Amino acid sequence: MAEKKPCVVGIDIGTSSCKTLAVDEEGRVLSRATREYPVYNPFPGWSEQDPSDWWGAAKATLLEVSRDVEEKGYTVEGIGLTGQMHGLVLLDGAGNVLRPCIMWNDQRSAPYCAKIHEMVGGEREFIKITNNPMLPGYTGGKILWVRENEPEVFKKAEKFLCPKDYIRLRLTGKYATDVSDASGTGLFSVRERTWAKDLIRELGVAFGLFPEVFESPEITGSVLPAVAQEVGVRPGVPVVGGGGDAVVQTVGVGAVRPGTISITLGTAGIVGMSLDRFYENPGNTLQFFCNAIPGGWIVYGTTLAAGGSLSWFRNTFGGLERELARLIGESSYDLLSREAELSAPLARGILFLPYLIGERCPHADPFARGVLIGFGLHHTRNDIVRSVFEGIVFSLRDVFALMEDLGLSVSQVRISGGGAKSRLFQKLHADIFNSEVITVAYGEEGGSYGAALLAGVGIGLWSSMEEAVGKLEVTERTFPNPEQARLYGEFFRVYQHLYGVLRETFRTISSFQT
Repeated sequence: MAEKKPCVVGIDIGTSSCKTLAVDEEGRVLSRATREYPVYNPFPGWSEQDPSDWWGAAKATLLEVSRDVEEKGYTVEGIGLTGQMHGLVLLDGAGNVLRPCIMWNDQRSAPYCAKIHEMVGGEREFIKITNNPMLPGYTGGKILWVRENEPEVFKKAEKFLCPKDYIRLRLTGKYATDVSDASGTGLFSVRERTWAKDLIRELGVAFGLFPEVFESPEITGSVLPAVAQEVGVRPGVPVVGGGGDAVVQTVGVGAVRPGTISITLGTAGIVGMSLDRFYENPGNTLQFFCNAIPGGWIVYGTTLAAGGSLSWFRNTFGGLERELARLIGESSYDLLSREAELSAPLARGILFLPYLIGERCPHADPFARGVLIGFGLHHTRNDIVRSVFEGIVFSLRDVFALMEDLGLSVSQVRISGGGAKSRLFQKLHADIFNSEVITVAYGEEGGSYGAALLAGVGIGLWSSMEEAVGKLEVTERTFPNPEQARLYGEFFRVYQHLYGVLRETFRTISSFQT
């Protein structure tokens, strides 16, 4: 019998589903599996999930993938974890879940975030400790919310974990997290790569509640014998630290050096860049976390409605495209892209501001709203469609403008997510960022793929993250058109000017909206 070849697995605990895949030594995906689970919204602004749903999905997908690779002559030698960041999973002393996970997009903790800032002398003083403000999505405010609103639950709590780390607990029995997910709790010193113990003491939270922290490729434990049989791997398979999804996605597309921007085009838009040194956070819109690369950092900013703007436009005005797409078996987004290409660069002078649900970066403004400006009787539907595509990319470029203020520059843009498949988006990124744009194989699976790469480095399949991402296959290269890049640069300055002009108007009209 031929000796089986090694492979590594990445498990991604996403907001809507668990995605698991296996990667061989050459960086090829051997197998993949997905299971969905629900989100619960018991009250306005609340968003929760049952961690047992994650575990059921993780078990099922890992078993499916492990059996598949075994049939193909491979054996799983390491497991990496990633997933939605900032969630709060509270556990008792026996590891039992005490209440549903409070998720990253849950808003109930906003007053407690403000209270945390006040306790240390204001937001700027808080940023000096953690290098980030305490945002409502972060874990810290949720801990205080539970302590004050569910005291009986909080009395029983002996540990908290982030979502992916609950899967680690079930696989290995270990309470642990990694430096990137710890950064997203708001209670972590990003500079020192350790829990902010003085801050935690100031908040009156027992330090025993906090898990041990590891670098992302470090081995944190091994699969328990009783669990191994359920998931189809051998007992003792190492499980590495892993990382938060926004951070691991950057690794998964190969953006591991300063100068390379990672852009994830999902419902939201994430612009990130790996850093080789620590930078102090100059404000409250960019996020500075420890990177999944040991000893490194990452800066990123998130726009709230990137692909979400295009989805809104399609769902609201694209009935014809949706019906035609159904009849001919094509994507309605591809049809919209073709319409946009019938217009001209700069959409013949129309600008679209994609602030449909407020904005997070570069403007932390819940009152901001979408704007379509500059259109007249001579414009066509194609021009308006193109302005939506361009406005989305302008919003991402606006995030990077904050990074430029730090002295960072771009040499290459790597895009991933559903929108990365669009040739129009690829061209627009090249011209608006005035940079080479690359897509890579498995870019849509950057989270689980990046987690698998971390596992491979952890077990020595590859010597470093640089060697691991060197296995990535480039699928598309797009270069800027110099003249169009110049025009977009001028139009971008107009785009940037509009928010300041409209900011107070947004606040005024918000009182009339229902």
